[in-house]
Amino acid sequence: MKLNQIGVIKSPYKIRTDAPRQGRYSEEISEIIVFEDYLDGLDSIGRHEYLLILYWQDKAERDKLKATPPGESEEKGVFSIRSPARPNPIALCLVKVLKIENNSIFVKWLDALDGSPLLDIKPFIKELDCA
Repeated sequence: MKLNQIGVIKSPYKIRTDAPRQGRYSEEISEIIVFEDYLDGLDSIGRHEYLLILYWQDKAERDKLKATPPGESEEKGVFSIRSPARPNPIALCLVKVLKIENNSIFVKWLDALDGSPLLDIKPFIKELDCA
């Protein structure tokens, strides 16, 4: 398996404790920078108000299969919670688009640490992405 990093995230969060537990808890603005080789993939992205951002939590622990969620006392399997510590620390975050300039998408609600590798961008489509 091979993943291609398509960009990088610039955010105000330098360490994990800076970031909100969930991106929706923050109004901070982050910048998603798409590398030049992938710019054609941004064609028509401006027609979407919300996006799903997949990024690599490169500072997360990868050897844990159990973690204790905030506010709880018992460990749970990492596949049943949203802990960044997991075998493949791929994060998914719903963001609200504020503006798009060239290869940069400015958003709020993103909980990524500064410098996180961008893996993918998908449009959020309410009729498809909500149960």
